[in-house]
Amino acid sequence: MLRSFLIGLIAGQRGITPLAVIAAATRREEVPVELPLQKLMLNPVIAAGTAAFAAAEMAGDKMKTAPDRTVPIGLAVRSITAAYAGAALAPRDRRILGAAIAVGAALASSYAGLAARKLAMRRFGQTGTGFVEDAIVFGSGLAIANPSLIARGVPREPFW
Repeated sequence: MLRSFLIGLIAGQRGITPLAVIAAATRREEVPVELPLQKLMLNPVIAAGTAAFAAAEMAGDKMKTAPDRTVPIGLAVRSITAAYAGAALAPRDRRILGAAIAVGAALASSYAGLAARKLAMRRFGQTGTGFVEDAIVFGSGLAIANPSLIARGVPREPFW
């Protein structure tokens, strides 16, 4: 259940990243293909698409017109992707609990992350803090969903 909680923290910062890292984990056989629509993530085009959407979200975050992550649509997206990723990372008999834990973590971390980012932006600006946040979020997300990347250090398959 720890991985479900941690992926929820990731979803609170970037809403699409959980899908991208679950797609990578599914293709690398780190996560069993058991959830609805998860088999689609085995397709390299779909997996690359999730990575592209995650990258677009990260790029959009650097724009001055980017909305706060706590706007209703942002929280809705984070809740949905957190639930899916949290369920994918939970033991089979605890998927609903994994989804609920991930959603709770995502909602809490959305507000905490926004407060931390605003504080950091006062000193380091929007772009710099965004790049640092992206690196932490994406790297952590990959490690949470794909623990063998840390254990062995060499990926079995491409990330997309």
